Amino acid sequence: MEGMTHEMTDRHMQIGAVAERTELSIKTIRHYDEVGLVTPSERSVGGFRLYTEADVQRLLVIRRMKPLGFTLDEMRQLLESLETLAGDKPAEEKAAAQAFVTECHARAEESCHKLRKQVTYAEELTALLADHAGPR
Repeated sequence: MEGMTHEMTDRHMQIGAVAERTELSIKTIRHYDEVGLVTPSERSVGGFRLYTEADVQRLLVIRRMKPLGFTLDEMRQLLESLETLAGDKPAEEKAAAQAFVTECHARAEESCHKLRKQVTYAEELTALLADHAGPR
């Protein structure tokens, strides 16, 4: 395909481009494939993993969940729940998905609160030490 890099085709990206977009390592992306969290949408003739924009968005959800302490199983369940809510599923499936998303939202809010408190403490310490630090 003339004018295109080896990293991207019309709708697919190779793992290096995905790693750059998501700020995840290639090793981490491969691991998420191996555990079934984000399976590449296709493989090239040469066997290279090829990802779509939807795959990238799934990886970004995972990247956001990881520092908040969610397990791989919880990540998987949240991704499935988000797909259920976006799709044409029975009401009972949507209700269960909504309940899990609500639970994850509450946990994420609590994690954000704790992280903000930690940042405040770190900034207070930095200010205290700045008063006693030698010239730079």
